[in-house]
Amino acid sequence: MRSAFMLGALALFGCSSTPQETFTAKFPELTVPAGMEKTQCVVVRLGNTDKVHIGQIHNVLGDASHHMIVYRVNDTVEQPAPFDCEPFVDTLDPTKGSPLMITQRKDELLDLPAGVAYTLEANQMIRIEMHYINATAAALTLTATTTMITSKSFHDEANFLFIGNPDIKIQPNSAFTLGPTFFKLDQDTFGDAKFFAITGHEHHYGTNVTVQAAAGPDDTSGDKVYDVANWTWSEPTTVFHDPPFTIPANGGFKFTCEWENTSSNMVRFGESANNEMCFFWAYYYPSKGAYVCVHTAQQGGHDFCCPGSLECAFLQQAASGN
Repeated sequence: MRSAFMLGALALFGCSSTPQETFTAKFPELTVPAGMEKTQCVVVRLGNTDKVHIGQIHNVLGDASHHMIVYRVNDTVEQPAPFDCEPFVDTLDPTKGSPLMITQRKDELLDLPAGVAYTLEANQMIRIEMHYINATAAALTLTATTTMITSKSFHDEANFLFIGNPDIKIQPNSAFTLGPTFFKLDQDTFGDAKFFAITGHEHHYGTNVTVQAAAGPDDTSGDKVYDVANWTWSEPTTVFHDPPFTIPANGGFKFTCEWENTSSNMVRFGESANNEMCFFWAYYYPSKGAYVCVHTAQQGGHDFCCPGSLECAFLQQAASGN
């Protein structure tokens, strides 16, 4: 809560920036038995009594965490006890809320550009989605927290874009490269988008993800906006761009994923950690909404974004492994 003394001091010294506040939400501590894999959620109030603009999010994951997704949601009733929930694609419904941050690293800070923030209403409800797995022979203790810090100023709303290719079919004991895949962005939606952070995502057979901002599928001239030396699937680096980058007119993203399947099984696309993914997520402003976008050559070929496309049911079915 802002004190009268603090506000008075700011006025006295001519400081026009907003005092910062910090709010923390937690996923309850769980014991995860050996061999267990689950996706579970909680819905809790963040604790902000006033409308706030969030300029930083700091997520910390403990053992057994595969990844965590934090959402602002429109729920009215808290659900503090973990419950089984559908993964990411089920929640990209703008009437329910929108994702704020995905974390796969043990300790990660999302630092938005000055004046760029997520707006949270008073008494904001937060959904924390945990995908956890214990691949060890002993039980592990799962912990996770998300801490949100208000912005000193505000001029643009941030949002989130998730892009990938589910056409994954990796032969046993084989290396495989998917791409480059080109996904053209809708100019009416993303023509003026400024992208300030980007992260690649694969599961444990993944060896690399690279992304280029390209004028078209044949463009090889542009610099890669995501190209991390010694990239690691379990601790994928988030690359920050200052200044933010933009997409060439009528262009999009061109991305490539690589894997080394060391198992004796065929590996395909899926939400489970034993399946694989080829995605990246990017944070941008000014907001035109949160989207999951997909290119696939399956069923005659499709390029689509969710929410808003009939093909969204295909993505949900593929992610569930059905």
